[in-house]
Amino acid sequence: MVGSPNSGKTTLFNALTGLRARVGNYPGVTVERREGDATIDGHRVRVIDLPGTYSLKPLSPDEAVVSRVIRGEIADVPPPDGIVITLDACTIERSLALVAEALALGLPACVVVTMTDELRARGGELNLARLGTALGVPVVGVVGHRGLGLSELRRLLPHPHQWSRPPVPPPQGREDRRTWVASVLAAALVARPGRSATTEAIDRVVLHPVLGTLLFAAVMVFFFQLIFAWATPAMDAIDAALAAAADAARAVLPAGVLADFVADGVIAGVGSVVVFLPQILLLFTLLYFLEDVGYMARAAFVVDRAMGRIGLEGRAFVALLSSYACAVPGIMATRTIPSATQRLVTMLVAPLMTCSARLPVYALLIGAFVPAKQVFGPLGLQGLALLGLYVLGALGAFAAAAILGRTLVKADAMPFYLELPPYRMPPAKLVASQVWGAASRFLRRAGTIILAVSILLWALLTFPRVEAPAHLDEKQAAAYALEHSAGGRIGHALEPAIAPLGFDWKIGIGLVASLAAREVIVSTLAQIYSASGEDEAGLRAALANDRNRETGERIYTPGTVAALLVFFVFALQCTSTIATLARETNSWRWPAFAFVYLLALAYGASFVAYRLVNALNA
Repeated sequence: MVGSPNSGKTTLFNALTGLRARVGNYPGVTVERREGDATIDGHRVRVIDLPGTYSLKPLSPDEAVVSRVIRGEIADVPPPDGIVITLDACTIERSLALVAEALALGLPACVVVTMTDELRARGGELNLARLGTALGVPVVGVVGHRGLGLSELRRLLPHPHQWSRPPVPPPQGREDRRTWVASVLAAALVARPGRSATTEAIDRVVLHPVLGTLLFAAVMVFFFQLIFAWATPAMDAIDAALAAAADAARAVLPAGVLADFVADGVIAGVGSVVVFLPQILLLFTLLYFLEDVGYMARAAFVVDRAMGRIGLEGRAFVALLSSYACAVPGIMATRTIPSATQRLVTMLVAPLMTCSARLPVYALLIGAFVPAKQVFGPLGLQGLALLGLYVLGALGAFAAAAILGRTLVKADAMPFYLELPPYRMPPAKLVASQVWGAASRFLRRAGTIILAVSILLWALLTFPRVEAPAHLDEKQAAAYALEHSAGGRIGHALEPAIAPLGFDWKIGIGLVASLAAREVIVSTLAQIYSASGEDEAGLRAALANDRNRETGERIYTPGTVAALLVFFVFALQCTSTIATLARETNSWRWPAFAFVYLLALAYGASFVAYRLVNALNA
């Protein structure tokens, strides 16, 4: 399946395959492939959803893969039996150039015209029979999300060798092709669609230099407010269920190492991250809804002015926006950037955009130390604090891009255009499938990386077992054993390096563990406080009440909390991101550079935050 971005290709793919997509990369390149099987009249048809493209003459790595796949130039990927080209009925004039390039390849091809309902609603009319005659290939009109026209397309798919072909391929010269496009339109386009009065009215506000910027800010405030306000009941329910599961494990298993392992190592470790699933679901639901409804493209347009001032173009914003979900797809999304230098700069700053892995850390610390009070109408202090951290990450990314683009990696300018799709209400099924995909990845991460690290940490925090002095009570004995475990000794060894940031040895263990994945610090702290017998009232309460045993002072002062939050805003603590950077740059030099410069930035910014907040509270 080939088509321009926003042509309805993915909706059609989901309708054909029943959302049974497998996701992977092409051999030797990291461009994502989605493929799924459709069984039609006993025939199994494998459908491959290629990245959106405007041309088969590639400018970017994504477009290059599309061209190579349909030409059969990628090893281990068989050439396609046929090409399904999707066209948006409302923008068909722009897409016919891609049709001409595809038909010139000589492969069996059929054309699927999408958004035909929207074309009619806007007063347009397209004669599909005449379009098929003009192109010389089968043409099917569909409305993907309502299933209209799918049965006709299904009948075609198993028999590409029977599809009609154009007697003469379309011309490839620019002027001749322009004439060819005009002749096809003259034959098939009965009436052009009128302008959407609704879209134009909304865009007068959304794209306005001042109103659009204010709206963008309002959307972001609303976005983060909802994440905190709506997720709390579900989080409390999950937290209670996990506590009950830990109690049940201790009740069923004989007291000893096995019960401690299941309750403190597995349930407390993995559960402390899983409890943030409702906030992750809300984050992705809002992100996907705003993207599918057409707002994100407008947001890119609004922010493009600011991007231009730091030397990056709008395509970089789209990649950075993807990094809000996860830096890995964000870095992979830079393949749409034609300029190699702009692509490299974008990859180097993408980890600064606040990914979903940071959300459990922010939610834990904000929930524990920022009062849940309203500051203006429905706006709460916790939501604003979360928004502030996201803004700080974005400002850090912009500043780093400006500096890198003018010094180490001088970015060159390339022409940029951005298509603004009409506003469309996405089908609930599509949004649900996207959110479920993101939630599945989060849960897989909890069940693999975080589980593995939790088990390792439990072992480090449990062994060697040390006999506590007889005069200590139960809690003091547990804390004594923890401090003298292998993990405790590692934490104490790190303490001199992190003490200037206000961090103690427990936070030090969490920082080391979070190098695997940021949210691991939450499971690490959960295990530490569980092992020390101080988590009876929950992890948040344990953090808030933790005190230095010698001085009696609180461990988590306002300065310490601010420094820890700022550290997580800037530090690159994600092995998956580092590995992706290495793959995309085909080198370990740039991932090493990114890790070092972001660590130095995190340390320096945390130090400043600690001193500044302490001075303000003095």
